[in-house]
Parts: sequence; C-alpha cells; structure tokens
Amino acid sequence: MSAATPTTVQLARAIASGERSAREVLEATLQTIEATNPQVNAFIDHTHARARREADAVDALRQSGAVLPSLAGVPYAVKNLFDVEGLVTLAGSKVNQGMPPAQADAALITQMQKAGAVLVGTLNMDEYAYGFTTENSHYGPSHNPHKLACTAGGSSGGSGAAVAAGQVPIALASDTNGSIRVPASFCGVWGLKPTFGRLSRRGSYPFVHSIDHLGPLADSVEGLALAYDALQMPDSQDPGCHALRVQPVGQMLGRGSQGLRIARLGGYFEELATPSATEAATTAARTLNTPEIALWPDAALARAAAFIITASEGGRLHLADLKTRLDDFEPLSVDRFLAGALQPTAWYLRAQQFRRIYRERVLALFKDWDVLVAPATPLSAPLLGAEWLDINGQQMPCRPSIGLLSQPISFSGCPVVTAPLWPSGTGGMPIGVQLIAAPWREDLALRAAQSLQDAGIAHLKTVKL
Repeated sequence: MSAATPTTVQLARAIASGERSAREVLEATLQTIEATNPQVNAFIDHTHARARREADAVDALRQSGAVLPSLAGVPYAVKNLFDVEGLVTLAGSKVNQGMPPAQADAALITQMQKAGAVLVGTLNMDEYAYGFTTENSHYGPSHNPHKLACTAGGSSGGSGAAVAAGQVPIALASDTNGSIRVPASFCGVWGLKPTFGRLSRRGSYPFVHSIDHLGPLADSVEGLALAYDALQMPDSQDPGCHALRVQPVGQMLGRGSQGLRIARLGGYFEELATPSATEAATTAARTLNTPEIALWPDAALARAAAFIITASEGGRLHLADLKTRLDDFEPLSVDRFLAGALQPTAWYLRAQQFRRIYRERVLALFKDWDVLVAPATPLSAPLLGAEWLDINGQQMPCRPSIGLLSQPISFSGCPVVTAPLWPSGTGGMPIGVQLIAAPWREDLALRAAQSLQDAGIAHLKTVKL
C-alpha cells in the first residue's frame, strides 16, 4: 500500500461526491496491479472488461442524480474459489482447469455488485484451501509485500497480499482453520471471519463444509464494516446460511469499546505464542483497558478435532480425483488429502460429537466477557519454503503449526476480527490479534477493533514495491 493510496471510505466518498469518477479509480487500480503483481503474485485472473462495465455503470448512476450505494466504484477482488461468471473456478488447483466456466456469480459477489463495488479479478490461494502459506506449485507462491521472501499466509494468501500491496482496498476470502486470520496477521491488514453460517457460501468451492466461513479482508475497520454490511443476506438456497435479519454494524463503530467486558486469553494462547505475538496481544489488551485473563476451554483438543474433521471432509470430497489424477494435485497437500480420505469414520463422528460439547463450553465464556483478545498467529510471517518453526524453544513443523492459535477459535464458530499490530522483535513485520466475540456479535469485535485503530495501535503500514 503506497503512501498515496486512499482508503475504502475515502474512495467511496470521492466517487459519491464526483471528485473522482469510478472509471478513473478503476484505471489507477489496474495500473497498480500491473506494476506490483509480478512481485507479490496475488492475482491469478483479471476481469478488466467486466470491471470497466461496472465502473461506467456507477458513473452513469451518479450522473443521473441517484444516491449511490455504499461501495459504489470501490475496487475489490476475490479468492479464486468464488464463482465468477465466465471464469473457471480454479480453487488453486490444476484439476479444476478442465471445468466449464461458472454460469453465475457467487452469492457474495452479487451482494458486492448490489453495493456498487467493482470486481477486478481473482486471487491466489493454497490448492483447495488446504494450507497456511499459499505456496502453490501450479500458480506460484504469493509473496508478503512487507518482505517478499516471506509467506503471505494462507490459504487466502493472495487476498492478504493484494490488500497489503495497495492493489485493492477489499478482498473476499474463506476461513476454515484460519485462512482469513493468518494472511491478515502476516500481511498486516484487517480481516473478519464472521459467525459460522452468517454469510452465504453459495457459489464458493467447498473445503470443509462443516467449518468453512467466508468473509472480507480490508484496509481499515471502516472498510471491513462496509464490506460486511454489504455481504449480509439471508439465503434460502444455502442450507448452511442462517435466515437472520441483516444487522448493520458500520453505524455502531463510533461507540468503540466503551462498556465492553474484555479479557486476554492466557494459557494455551500464551504458551504457544512467541514473545512478539504475546506482546501484540498484551498491547491490544492494555489499549482496551483490561488486565483480565481468561482461559479458552480445551483449545488443544479442539485443534486436534478440527484436524480430524478437516482431513476427513477434505479428503473424501476429492477422493474420486485422488484415485484418477493423483499427479495433478499439489505436492504439499496431496498426502494430507489421501490420509484424510482413509481416516476411520468413527474418528470423524467422535470429533463432531466433541464439537457440540465444546461449543457449549465456549459459549459459557461469553456470560462474563464480550470480547476476548489473543494472537492470531504464533509468530510473524516465516520465510517461504520454511519447514520448521521455533516457538519458545519448541521445533514445530511450519505449515500446520501456523494455525495453532486460529484453529480452536474457528472450531467454535465464533466471529473474529483480526487487527494488524506491529510488535518489536519481528524486523518490522506485523502480527495480528484476534478479537473474538460470541456468535452473531460481529459488532462487538468490530467496536473493539475500532478502538485499537483510533488509538493508533492497529493499522496498515505503507509498502513501496
């Protein structure tokens, strides 16, 4: 993100006032993408013709005197597991290259279009969303804009990199075990994993149906809230989407964290966090005026159960292709898919049974607290190709261990906002913090995030590529 890059809100206001046209903003965006994508490898497909039609429609609407929708003219991009009409939904894979193009947009893309946002392309990811580093052998790795030798995180690495590099102010992504929160943490951007079942998943390529979430990454809390408000809709065509009324959160941001009961998670979330990650969480908690410590129940067990469910559902989804096209799979994920497909069904059933019990234990926490604070990742972004992490003297395998602190949270289905902090000891790299709220209370997590942004503790830093 360059020093001159306007935020989501600034762009929307400039276009609404006529200070800038949507077409002008779009052409500047396309130039930025062209100049920076060779370094970060965030974009896989472009939708230039469509984007120009959408931008011109916004300008025509403004010239007619009509009131523009909330994101009119704001460019955005999507992880390439979202259906985009006319494009093949690759989901980071080689196998999907032979599929026919999508006949319609994903539900959330339709929502963004209704809000006036302009789609500029699709973004890189780990194959079939199974990974935390976006080291994709088919399309190349995504690079962290803050240090190109480092991972952008995953599986939504292209989404995090695109926002951090100032290519787009908003990106849509998915999060099963941390795939929004990890790129947000490593790339220093804002991310929202909503409550499980809050946003429609219709028209997105699945990974783990019983844990998959969709949500936005953005350049600011306000941008995150604008995107989330645009995306909300009950969807009778998606059986996993709860038919809840839309609850706008943008209007609540001005209240900040005042009156919220906030605690920092200790125990597991301190033991498996490096000093820099702990510093980030402590700084956030101090800024939110809470000395309180809370303990998340059975975090290690939850992570183990999430692994079982992830491997089982993911492996069985791709079993037919694993039998016939094994060599076309990503080397970093194929063994995990195979192992998951061979897991005993009893393991899967027991993990799901535990999940129901676990969820009740988690919900009990929110009788005492409104928001819980924890690091999003145990450390800042490792180098691409790293095989091991050193976490407080423990050598751990890199790729699965990146999700140590995010997996237990997504297993509960609770909403999480990831805020970008910049602790010491990371060589200028970010580490995000998770702001966790009870189900359906995204507004509370966003209010806490707003307080961190207002205090100057959490923010994007400019990147010059």
